[in-house]
Amino acid sequence: MTTAEPQAVLAPLTNAAIFVVVVLGDGTQDAVRDLCDDLPGLVRTVSFREPAARLSCVIGFGSRLWDTLGAGKKPSGLHTMAEIRGMHHAVSTPGDLLLHVRAERMDLCFELVSLIMARLGDAVAYADEVHGFRYFDARDLLGFVDGTENPEGALAAESVLIGAEELEFAGGSYVIVQKYLHDLAAWERLTVEEQELVIGRTKLSNVELDDDVKPANAHNALTVIERDGQELKILRDNMPFGSVSRGEFGTYFIGYSRTPDVIELMLTNMFVGDPPGNYDRILDFSTAVTGSLFFVPSTEWLKRLAQPPPPAYAGSLDVGSLKGVPSA
Repeated sequence: MTTAEPQAVLAPLTNAAIFVVVVLGDGTQDAVRDLCDDLPGLVRTVSFREPAARLSCVIGFGSRLWDTLGAGKKPSGLHTMAEIRGMHHAVSTPGDLLLHVRAERMDLCFELVSLIMARLGDAVAYADEVHGFRYFDARDLLGFVDGTENPEGALAAESVLIGAEELEFAGGSYVIVQKYLHDLAAWERLTVEEQELVIGRTKLSNVELDDDVKPANAHNALTVIERDGQELKILRDNMPFGSVSRGEFGTYFIGYSRTPDVIELMLTNMFVGDPPGNYDRILDFSTAVTGSLFFVPSTEWLKRLAQPPPPAYAGSLDVGSLKGVPSA
């Protein structure tokens, strides 16, 4: 167990969240350092208005940005997310900063994100923003309860927070985000019993199907990762999102882990299959349209990142090198 103070990675699930993935333009490191310095104060400013709403913000850093901040040593697991190609495709999309803002009320999330983005100002070359909401009794838009197997208490901290294996980054975590769009029309053409075989749980009562009934390509069969006989857990804070007028609905996946290879193996099992070809059937109805990996440093590291690097350091962000990202 680490004694370094983590960010609010382990904060309880809430009724509302905003996810923002930002790509930054060239020469914007000072804006990022200012944000690292200002962020705790911005959270206090907004949360003071309604403390019971449990407003929190987690900020994560992409590999490209970390390299340019002059922070010195790099977290061992921080890299650009690799795309995964199987029967379906897990895309890799650019991301320098992740903001995971959550609260019981969307207005507080909105206010905090507005203040943060105003601080970044012209530094932002591109941002993807998704507003998530609680759907009935913590269900996704497919109608099933999401996040049932999340670890709690000491197990959650052990699963998510870096410890003695990399003391310099103790209290940090890795996070992968993906935006999935659902084909609800195709999904609803399945019977409830067929849907349950895809997910591996009963729809109404959320009870896991028996092993002799559950197909090998059920979602919850392929997302269980074991090592040396022990199941490795991740912490999900997924949220449904949607636009009725655009007909765009889905789940925003966000998974925190002590090491990114747990989630990466989980995604490989889903998209390639375990064994290969036995891919996750849910992907016939849900398409990943984004995918990025970030490192979430401890609060001590945030303070360190707020400081300028040594004068000899000359890191630079080249937004033009990012395929598919418009210039500011």
